[in-house]
Amino acid sequence: MVPGPWSHRFISANGNRFHLAECGSGKLVLFLHGFPDYWWTWREQLPVFAAAGYHAVAMDLRGYGASDKPPRGYDAYTLAADVAGVIRALGQRNALVVGHDWGGLLGWSAAAFHPRLVSKLAVIAAAHPLLIRRAMLADHKQRSALAHMFAFQLPRFEYVLTRNNGAYLNALVHRWAGPQWRTTSACAEHAAACVVGMRTNHVAFCALEYYRWAIRSLTRRSGWQYAALMNRCIPQSVLQLHGSADSCILPSTVAGAQRYVRNEYNYQELTGVGHFPHLEDSSRTNQALLSWAATP
Repeated sequence: MVPGPWSHRFISANGNRFHLAECGSGKLVLFLHGFPDYWWTWREQLPVFAAAGYHAVAMDLRGYGASDKPPRGYDAYTLAADVAGVIRALGQRNALVVGHDWGGLLGWSAAAFHPRLVSKLAVIAAAHPLLIRRAMLADHKQRSALAHMFAFQLPRFEYVLTRNNGAYLNALVHRWAGPQWRTTSACAEHAAACVVGMRTNHVAFCALEYYRWAIRSLTRRSGWQYAALMNRCIPQSVLQLHGSADSCILPSTVAGAQRYVRNEYNYQELTGVGHFPHLEDSSRTNQALLSWAATP
């Protein structure tokens, strides 16, 4: 467990045990990481939110970090239920949810499926699930940017992620980073941390299962039902933060998400920032998030 101005604990939710890093007290803000991260990706946000009077909690998603790694349950329904279960297990009626990458997609899903438990939603470097689906089929630039997603469907690709000291994963993180952050020691350190996390037993397999469900669901009844359920407006207000230089989820793919939001929708694009705004420009990201959290 990485030491810092936070404490660590485990809670049971939705039939599994989840690892949490937390600090502060007050209104619950739940941070959801994406691929290829784990809770550590929120190290620049946890103490800031705690100092601002919030109970800041970053969880390891199912299959990541120190959380349980079951062989199944990597569909959006179950993953959204994990988020809802953690909020309940923390004894809260609801939470402000902040999600990055896959965590953003789970944030959209949890807000739709468990609206009473998600009071507000902030999405970082992630598109609405239906927008990313459409872009994969209709936009060759976005499809090319998601080439890794199709490679992840190959059997035993988890070994590609972890072999050669995680060279593939290291290159992926650097490619997704913005041009200025890409050459910094901070980016190299983050990529190295992602490699260490991915080489934890079973994490690489579980991480790929998220992507495998996403592709398989396109032609399955459960996926069609998921799309139908997501094709409605959520009642929460939404903050969407996106880097102008994001080469994984293109800014053009994110456009139009307001059609799925009944309440206020605020889109902010961070110039020169890549796929990791919360790390590449933590100051601007934190300022935007704190303003969003404080707005009634």
